[in-house]
Amino acid sequence: MKTKILALTFSFIGMLSLNHLQAQTVQVKQKVVVLNFDSKIPAYEPTAMGNLVRIELEKLDTFDVMDRYDVNYLVEKNALKINNCYGKICLVELGKSLGADKMLTGSVEVFGASIVYTMHLVDVKTASIELSQVTEFLNQQSEIQTMTAVMLRQLFNRSVDPNVLSQLTKPDSYDARARTPVTEKINLSGPRMGGTFFTGEAATILAAPKSQGGYKAFPLMFQFGYQFEKQYLSAGQFQALFEFIPMITGLDQGLFIPSFTVMNGLRANRRGWEFAFGPTFNLVAKDYGYYDSENNWIRRSEWNATNVTTGATPPTFVERLDSRGSYTLGSNFVFGIGKTFRSGNLNVPVNFFAIPGRSGWRFGLSFGYNSRNHATKVKYND
Repeated sequence: MKTKILALTFSFIGMLSLNHLQAQTVQVKQKVVVLNFDSKIPAYEPTAMGNLVRIELEKLDTFDVMDRYDVNYLVEKNALKINNCYGKICLVELGKSLGADKMLTGSVEVFGASIVYTMHLVDVKTASIELSQVTEFLNQQSEIQTMTAVMLRQLFNRSVDPNVLSQLTKPDSYDARARTPVTEKINLSGPRMGGTFFTGEAATILAAPKSQGGYKAFPLMFQFGYQFEKQYLSAGQFQALFEFIPMITGLDQGLFIPSFTVMNGLRANRRGWEFAFGPTFNLVAKDYGYYDSENNWIRRSEWNATNVTTGATPPTFVERLDSRGSYTLGSNFVFGIGKTFRSGNLNVPVNFFAIPGRSGWRFGLSFGYNSRNHATKVKYND
């Protein structure tokens, strides 16, 4: 009987000891607070970046991560300022106010083709940086969550899948290229409108009265049309494409000047800059004639009417714009440069172009708009 009582007593003591040890094991988890992260990634502002780090840290089950709602409650209750608090001194002061053992902070910045990710674990009691990790990733902004998980595993010396790390850090990795967001889907097809300004002889002819072959028009004309695009090459953040632009000019001054332009362009998708060049074709009224000694324009038909029967030697006739002539297909070469401004899904391309010619240069400015989803992410399995 005594033996059974002793056995039960020792069992009870053992259970108490085990529960005490388990309680101590639970108490070993230190309280960590994650505030905002200094993020320069457009899609992840500091608060969102801090929330993402907090979620990934909870998955490691290493610390007692303070809930963001509890953090917000204490911040409001104690009127704490957490914006732009990324340094050790500031974090230690906030950590004491929040009752934290550790503070996790860091930054995410884009440098050219790289994303530099930094993390620091600050010990509140000793006011020192306990752990630090800096990793340079490829600029794959759609993979920020995966980068965050890798950073935390590296910071706390956890194993990291080498394939995933290679995909995120090595430019020559095939899988890394597959994980890069597809940027070649950018397409700025849409309406175009603006103005074109004529210079030189062309401007003089346009301003001349119709009796002299002019148009009695101001050399600045409104034009509108539509741009169609076809991409044929994409590499990184650049794409090469053909642009097809039918356009009508001069309706604001009672003129109808149709044109069709084919341009070969190179576009930087991220910053929106573009350069293009190509031929442009238009239908304009032209006629043959010559300038007499008083610089008057005499058409060939007019000279023939009075001189063909006299046997006079005809002058050298040249072709030029003339509102009394026949419509002729003309061609020029156009050079253009532009930039696309974005607001959400709205794109506003603004382009400046120049067209050299024997009768004078033409300069123009046009803009357009469209609203499309331009970036398509490639799906993959880890």
